[in-house]
Amino acid sequence: MANTTILLRDDIETLGGRGEIVKVKSGYARNYLLPQGLATLATKGNVKQIQQERTALLKRAADERSTAEAQKEQMSTIALSFERKAGEGGTLFGSVTSMDVAEALKAKGYEIDRRSIRMRDAIKETGEFTVNVKLHREVTLQVPVTVTPEGGEVAEPKAEKKPRKEAAAEVETETNDSDYTTETEMPEVEDES
Repeated sequence: MANTTILLRDDIETLGGRGEIVKVKSGYARNYLLPQGLATLATKGNVKQIQQERTALLKRAADERSTAEAQKEQMSTIALSFERKAGEGGTLFGSVTSMDVAEALKAKGYEIDRRSIRMRDAIKETGEFTVNVKLHREVTLQVPVTVTPEGGEVAEPKAEKKPRKEAAAEVETETNDSDYTTETEMPEVEDES
C-alpha cells in the first residue's frame, strides 16, 4: 500500500490538527481528504507554500483557541433542563440526544454544531447528567443537563436488577414456602366407547 504525505487544512480527530503534515494511505487522501478540501498534497514543488500556509494555519488555530477559551468562560454558567414523558422508574419514552442539546443551546443564544456535543449514548432516563461540548480541539466545556418527567412528577428510581441466579433462587424459595398441593384433582371422565 502506498502512502501519501499531506498537509491538513482542518482538524481531523483521527489524524491530527490543522497545519500538521501527516502520511496517510493514498486512497484515503485521493478519495476523501483532497476532494473535501480537508488536505493538500505535500509535494516538493509546494513545500515552501505549505510551510507558509502552516504558519498561517497555526496562527489562526491559536486565535480560534483563545476565542474558544473566552466562549467557555462565557458559557460556564449554563445548565440545561429537559421535560420528557417518562414511565415508571424514570425511563423515558424517547431520549435526549445531541440534537436536543444543540437546540437548547441555540435557544440560549449559542450556535453549537451537534457534532461538537459528545455523548456516549442518548439520555434515556430521568436524572442529572453531564454533557461535554467540544468548542475547540483543546477546549471542552462540561454542561450539566437535568432530565425531569413531564408535569414535574419525580418517579421512583428503578430497583436494582438482581442477577438471574439470585432471582431464580428467590422464586424457588417462595414456591416451596407456599401451600401448593403437588397433585391436582381432575374430574374423572367416563369413556363413551
